[in-house]
Amino acid sequence: MEGHDCCCHKTKTRSEEEYKSLIHRLNRIEGQIRGIRGMVEKSAYCTDILTQVAAANAALNAFSKELLAQHIRTCVAQDIRDGKEETIDELVATLQKLMK
Repeated sequence: MEGHDCCCHKTKTRSEEEYKSLIHRLNRIEGQIRGIRGMVEKSAYCTDILTQVAAANAALNAFSKELLAQHIRTCVAQDIRDGKEETIDELVATLQKLMK
């Protein structure tokens, strides 16, 4: 893991490609959310709104999967190589939160 601040919050330096990919996904999700708000403001039919909510949820899940995969390949793998076994417990706790 790259860097720690005084409050023990971890940070990570991402490649330009990784950064752009994540931001692109988030921008699309943000647009979907704005679209949903617009549908509510225009009194769209409930099932039409719910369909868009499902699409936004799927996009967030895809974002989470991409970020998790990158985390395992980089941060987790490096910590294990460095003998930081507590990272496994952190990963398990994160997976449990994602699967609620």
